[in-house]
Order: sequence, then C-alpha cells, then structure tokens
Amino acid sequence: MTFSFRRTTALLATSTLMSLGALTGHAHAADQMEIMERQIRAMQAQLNIMKKEHNEDIKRARAVLAHQREEAENNPYGQRNSYIGSHPQSNAPLITVRKGTGGPDAGRPASDRADITTWSDFQRATAQDEEVTVGGVKIGFPKGRPTIQSSDGAYALSIGLAFHEDFGGFFNSGPRAGEARGAFNSFTSNMRRLRIPFMFRYKNWVAAVTPDFGANHNDGYVGLYEGNLNYTGFRNTILTAGYFQPRVTEEDSESSNDFFTLERPSITDMVRNIAAGDARFSVGGLHYEKRWWVAGYFTGQEWGHRNASDNSSTYYGGGSSSTVDSQTGGTLRVAGRPVATKDWDVHVGVSGISAFRVACNTGTSTTSCSRSTSFGQRPEFDIGEANLAGTGTITNAAQVWAAGPELGVRWKRLVVKGEYYHVGVQRSGAGLKSAGFQGWYGSAAYTILGDPRMYNYKEGAFGAPGVKSSEEFNPALNQWGALEVVGHYSVIDLNSNLNDPNPSNVIRGGQQTVWTGGLNWYPNRHFRLMLDYSHFIVSRSMQATNLYGRTGNSIAARIQAGF
Repeated sequence: MTFSFRRTTALLATSTLMSLGALTGHAHAADQMEIMERQIRAMQAQLNIMKKEHNEDIKRARAVLAHQREEAENNPYGQRNSYIGSHPQSNAPLITVRKGTGGPDAGRPASDRADITTWSDFQRATAQDEEVTVGGVKIGFPKGRPTIQSSDGAYALSIGLAFHEDFGGFFNSGPRAGEARGAFNSFTSNMRRLRIPFMFRYKNWVAAVTPDFGANHNDGYVGLYEGNLNYTGFRNTILTAGYFQPRVTEEDSESSNDFFTLERPSITDMVRNIAAGDARFSVGGLHYEKRWWVAGYFTGQEWGHRNASDNSSTYYGGGSSSTVDSQTGGTLRVAGRPVATKDWDVHVGVSGISAFRVACNTGTSTTSCSRSTSFGQRPEFDIGEANLAGTGTITNAAQVWAAGPELGVRWKRLVVKGEYYHVGVQRSGAGLKSAGFQGWYGSAAYTILGDPRMYNYKEGAFGAPGVKSSEEFNPALNQWGALEVVGHYSVIDLNSNLNDPNPSNVIRGGQQTVWTGGLNWYPNRHFRLMLDYSHFIVSRSMQATNLYGRTGNSIAARIQAGF
C-alpha cells in the first residue's frame, strides 16, 4: 500500500513540472504563477484523498487480521480443514457417520491372517461398511476389521484378531502293556491361536505383521505367523516376499476361522509342512479370477528355525542351532471352478510341493553334514498330545515332495470335498530306497440355519457360513445365528518298504484313521463355538507311544473370535 502511494505522488510531481515547463514559453509570468498555484492546490487535494484511502485500507487490513486471529482461537481445526478440502465457510460437522451398503462378505467371518487386497478393493470394502469421519480421518470396519485410513484410503492401518481357545480331553485311549503312556489328558486346554494381524497400507503396497501368542501345541509360547511385504497393483494379483503361509492344498488355502472341524485333516497338515506351513520364508504370488486360481512360491526356512532356543519346541516343527545350510523348496497350486451357479459350485484342483534341498545339520565332525526329515501326526486334536503315527528320523533325505488332486462340490446348503496326496522321500546312499507315503480325506458340511457355505474364488476354497445382521443371535426375536453339522473321514499311511530285506529301508510309521463329527454355531459373524467328537484307530508303529496299535476317542470344544 505504501509503495503505491509514493509512486502516485512521484507521478503527480513529474506531471506538474512538465506542465510548468511547457507553460514557460507560452504565457506571461503572472499567468504562470496563477496556473502553478492552481496545480499545487489540485495536487494537495489529490494527496489528501489518497492519504484518506490509504488509512482506510490499513484499518480494513487490521480488521481482517483481527478476525482471522479470533477465528483461529475459536476454531483450531479450520485451517486443517482447508487443507483436506473443506471450504473455509462450510458449516459441515467435524464428525460425520456414513452407513454402509453391505457387500458379498457381509455376515461372514474375518480371515485369521492379514487381508491383503488391492487399493481399489480396499476402497470398495470401506464403502460397504459403516464409517466415521473425524476431521478428514476415516475410522471403519471393512470386512469387520478395525481400520484407520486417510480420506482417500491411500494410507491405512488395520488391526485384526484370531482367537481360538481349545479345551477337552481323551477317553478310552490308554496305552497297551509295554507302551509309553503319552500326553493324552482326560481334560486340558490350549490357546490354539492368538493372532493379531497388523496391516500397514500405502496405496497398493501392504506390509503385514502378525505375531501369534498361541504358537505351540502347549500354552506359553509366542511366535510369528507372518511378516511380509505385498504388492497388489496388478489385476487380481498379490505378490509377496517375507515370512508367509504359502497357499497349498484346498484345506490350507482356507482361513482357520472357516475350518469344518477344529483341525485340518492329517494329510494336508503333513503335506503343507514339507516346504510351506506357517511363517515360511516365501517369494511368489497368486492370481485369481471367478473361474480359476493359481499360486506359486519359492520357499526357504521357517521363522526361528536356526535359533538354538528353538530346538524341538516350536509350533512350526522345531529348529536346530546346528543348521549350516537352510532348506529351500517350492509350492504350486492350480484350481478351477468349472460349474458356478446359484445352487451349484464344483471345484477341481491340483497341488504340488517340494523341498528341493533339505536342511543340512552338522554331524559328528566339522566337515560332515546330515540331511534328514520325519513325519508324524497327532489324532487331529491339538492340545499337546503325543504322536501315535510317526516315521521317526529318515536319514540321507536328498529331496522331499508331495502332489495330489482336489475335488469339492457345493449343492445349495451342502458342501462335500476331499483331497489325496502321495508323499515321496528321495534318499542318497548305497542300498537306500526312496520312501513313499500317502493319505486322503473326505469332509462334508450342511448348514441348518443361516447363510450356507459359499465358494471363495479369491482363495480357491470354500468359506464359512454367514450370519446376516437381521439374524444375529437374539432369543427374544427368535433369531439364532448360523448352525451347521460337519464330519470327515481322514487317513494317513506312514508305512514304507515294510518287506524290504534292508532294515534301513523299512519305515513303520503306522496307519492312522480318524472319524470326526461336530457342530458349529455362529451367533454372529465374529464368534463361533465348535464341538467335535473323534474316534481314531492307529496301527502299530515305531513310536514308543504306539508299539502295538492303539484306538481312542476325544471330545473337544473351541471358542473362537475373529475381527
């Protein structure tokens, strides 16, 4: 304002002098004086007007500054709102609530793992659930998982929960004379899973970290379920690097929140642990469409496998502080859905897994090296009990692999599925033959109340029943949630080369058969109560707990929470 005033004054003075110079040669001295006086009076009048305007401008500027200070004191969020897109004069409330539109996953349990989705899928999921906006920061529950995100969803933090508490026991399962008793409690309990998935998102990049406070067959161990980096920028594709559970077999691709019974069938648990399983170092990815699904991963060691304190104690199978050459392997799974209608889904697939190089542990000298493997399974109730079927240590294991088909059918409220796998162990050394094992299962589930199980094409597997918000457990309104009856028949055969004349080739691990039936009740999408009865029959093995064969029974229950 001051600069403008001075410039105008200088222009007026210059104009006046030029006018005086021009009059010098054309008028008399008296006329010149009169003209000059008039010019001076006119200039003074203009200067007075300009001073007055200048003072008014200063007053207005001071008033605006005072008003802005007052607004800032009374509304400290005003400036922040202008940065996030709110109009300074807007009367919009600081806190807003938006109702969701639901969606295909509404009413179904959350996953027990980090839910890795594309940025666009994440935005769609948030649009389907109720959402609260506080000063431009959104707080919601996409797919039932607490999430904080920026206004455009580019930045987001999600926290989940998978809580499985098991309790129950065995009866009529005692040892025969000469056998070790084993840990077959008449009643006990185990925190089977206590996972807290953390997902940190920036657009299509997602970091997932999931500690597990139930990382063992017995209470009291803390482990890591996953810790990885994912990229989702390609269509229906998730690329992953880090500690992860590679998806192999239909049963293993399901979330544990969706299982038919408390535990996976023995053969799928056995196969997945060859070179996959929980917290396995993995590099690879998966791609899905509505009619087909494919995934492949290069894998390494399990988390903590080379930790000296990890010897034979962890949920992940036990480690060795003497490992000098870690295991490497790979997985491949391909699945399709040739029939997909309102009442029918047909699933077919094949899975393969291999430990290309078994971990090398030091032997009796600094130069020797031993590569070995073993297989053993509990009777499908995991509260710390001993193995009845087990191969013991298989030495000189050069490579381990497994492969087999998958088949599943859904008809309205009924789902039936099964898998078969052959397991091979290639051995090095003079006179040593390869070992071969096998196993299979068949499972069925029928939904009595609630929405039936449906096919989840993003996992290439069947999901859990659903509970609409209008059907959540409320006896006063005659609402009971979802209820299903389930059952399965499971077999593993861990015998190999029983008639071979070379004792080093004979492996008597026993054959284990398990019959299981149960009920699953979902009062709402976040909670489930499970009750299973199992009868097991195991032929004799080289296990101290099963030298002559054993049968038994168990009753087990689980309380489950998932967010």
